[in-house]
Amino acid sequence: MRSPQRTRGSPTRWNWLPAALTLFPLITANSQPPILHSLKQTEADLLPSYDFIIAGGGTTGLTVADRLSAAFPSRQILVIEYGQLEPAPGVFDPPTKQWTSLDMGAPRASSWDLFSLPSPALNNASAFIKAGKVVGGSSAINGQFYDRPSKYDFDDGWAALQGTMTDKKVPIWDWKGIYPFFKKSVKYTPPREELVDKYGYTWEASAWEDATPGSGIGGKIQTTMASFLWADHQIVRKLWNYIGIWLRRECMNGNKEGICWTPNTQDPMTGMRSFAGSAHYTEVVGSRSNYHLLVGHQVSRVVFPNGLKAAGVVRCPLLRLGTGGRGAFNVTATGEVIISAGAFGSPAILQRSGIGPKDFLEKLGIPVVVDLPGVGSNLQDHSGPAVEWNYSRPLDIHPMPTDMANQTFLAEALKGWEERPATGPYTIAMSMTSIWVPLANISVNYNFVVDKIRDLAAIGTSNHSGHEKGKDKNITDLLHLPPSYASSPSLIAGYRAQLGVIANLLANPMSPSIESAFTSGNSITASLNHPLSRGTVRLNPSSPLDLPILDYRSASNPIDIDLHVLHTQYLRRTITEMKALKDPSLGLTDDLIVTETSPGENVQSEGDLVKWVKAKTVQSFMHPCCTNAMMPEEKGGVVGTDLRVHGAGGKLRVADASVFPLVTSSHLSSVCYAVGEKIAGMIIKEWSE
Repeated sequence: MRSPQRTRGSPTRWNWLPAALTLFPLITANSQPPILHSLKQTEADLLPSYDFIIAGGGTTGLTVADRLSAAFPSRQILVIEYGQLEPAPGVFDPPTKQWTSLDMGAPRASSWDLFSLPSPALNNASAFIKAGKVVGGSSAINGQFYDRPSKYDFDDGWAALQGTMTDKKVPIWDWKGIYPFFKKSVKYTPPREELVDKYGYTWEASAWEDATPGSGIGGKIQTTMASFLWADHQIVRKLWNYIGIWLRRECMNGNKEGICWTPNTQDPMTGMRSFAGSAHYTEVVGSRSNYHLLVGHQVSRVVFPNGLKAAGVVRCPLLRLGTGGRGAFNVTATGEVIISAGAFGSPAILQRSGIGPKDFLEKLGIPVVVDLPGVGSNLQDHSGPAVEWNYSRPLDIHPMPTDMANQTFLAEALKGWEERPATGPYTIAMSMTSIWVPLANISVNYNFVVDKIRDLAAIGTSNHSGHEKGKDKNITDLLHLPPSYASSPSLIAGYRAQLGVIANLLANPMSPSIESAFTSGNSITASLNHPLSRGTVRLNPSSPLDLPILDYRSASNPIDIDLHVLHTQYLRRTITEMKALKDPSLGLTDDLIVTETSPGENVQSEGDLVKWVKAKTVQSFMHPCCTNAMMPEEKGGVVGTDLRVHGAGGKLRVADASVFPLVTSSHLSSVCYAVGEKIAGMIIKEWSE
């Protein structure tokens, strides 16, 4: 395969290209890890060309780079990352002294702090999102919460939406097709026997064993249970069991309705965060001269100099970021380019490349290369309000987070952190216990919601019984979709298909509708697993290289409000049960009074609950996805089951959370790792034949 020289100097660019640069400092000698032979910071450090270029060094991108560089020692892999190589502290590491479920004030790796446009349905509040701006992406800043989706998310969700893309040559994205890659992506270290006896931890080895025993290539991300729990952890866990939620021994095998133990992504010996930047880069790159990482640079777009259908190279014009000056140059891939810049960054790169909604690109003066309306559409995230309570006095149980203020306790905590294996409160991350509950177990009227969704999907079709009310409305208004969907029948068709899938998931008594996590404190959140509202990601017309414009449109579909209300009513039962429970071992004594503070005792009617939901819903639990959906092109999809971009000639793929067709009933990092493992396997197989 020929290796043409990289073009020196500035690539062809639009007149706005240099004006939108945002400057960030390069790594300093005092802050960076030891210089690795693969770490690149300038154009001069690079090879003339690479076999594979990965645009984005995040959770999925580094997974792919690791596997490709190991499988092809003679091929050159380049990862291009906007951020720098930095330490990635855990959720609760020294010197932090105050524990919260996700302390935003604690030391963190670099991140973007993003805000969406106001969401009218939620009192014009904006979503707030943090996204990793560092090698390792959001795996470097997340809550270290490891869980996997329900198998029905794939069997009745992703696979059901593949439609005409299903090909015997391409693995199907059902549970059977992706489960081995969840296993392959992590190494689980079971808790020590004394911890099992003390806390009641359970697991099943079959959910964790390497999918390829003896291969020596599995299990890069470390997971384990914390060696410590706060004393009030068992209160909510026991209460959930009292209200009828059953205890699951293992929730990582696709069956996760119930009360689940959720491990942390952390090293079992040191207690430190395990993430893509460590597991898929610093821990493996020392022995690989073919694995290069260019930091402090932005991929502006992807260019096909020989046309989409011609054999040849793919170029990535880059922008250099930093105080040492700014500039632009090209890097060349002789094999493939894999975009892995996340749910916001990946659609932005495609749109700048002329791949996206034709009408929008033409307004910006960007030449249209492929008209794909789905690029930047279909934005989804988990959201929900929290129910809260107060105790009439502090619980008389220990240890509690307030004990960190005691100097003796703090000294013991610091001592435990230095032990091997690490012990004590500093081994806790965001949460260790969660529930996932199907809608059928939440409300006897669940079929009413399911029927509303199915009726919505039929609006404007011959299958709809018809209502005169609103017949003159645009179909996007009737379906509560973004205005940009109006010019795209494929997006409308894809959303109808998604509605059918979501209705089936909510009707399934084994498929969770809600997640709620707990470690300590006086609140539990009702996270909506399968939202119906859809948002968009679009380039900023005045500054296309800057952060894109996010329009979350949270709760724009009123059925999401219905679900939030049902979830809230269900979680309030936890507080009701807490008021009645008397268990001195948990600090719940006769003289202790438990008071619901949010929604509050005075919020009882459905109308008042709706107002409360609109005021209190958190619009993002930092799980944005689905903006380059893996669906057929005729259904508004952007990539096929091989993650190749539709119509882009076969040398361009996307691999990150943006390719999810639907958000899963899980936190996203586990899925991103599994997607990376699965697509890496596909690429290795194709290029080995």
